[in-house]
Amino acid sequence: MSRVKLFEIVRNGETVLVTPAASLSELDNIEADAKEVYALFADESIKNLLMDFQKTDYFGSTALGFFVRLWKLLEERHGRMAFYNLSEHEREILHITKLDSYWAICDSREEAEKAIQG
Repeated sequence: MSRVKLFEIVRNGETVLVTPAASLSELDNIEADAKEVYALFADESIKNLLMDFQKTDYFGSTALGFFVRLWKLLEERHGRMAFYNLSEHEREILHITKLDSYWAICDSREEAEKAIQG
């Protein structure tokens, strides 16, 4: 039986939109599926990342490490990262870890797109 991909990925110019298709708990397959996302960033023309959490309500420490790693790549390129459609629980995790001070936390895609534009 084939495994469902954890991330839906769409590229639009300098921006990549990543939508986790399931909660990002401490699952072994986060790193395996994250490799596909990391591979996109081999293209240095990608400057921005939008993360849409409409299909999730939780992420764990492995996912937080994934987000930080992506943010570091973008920071080197003077790019931006924005999250939207977060559950209250996901917002709380980002607030407690103080990661919400590094990335734009938005209510909608439109707001997130504006946030990465400056």
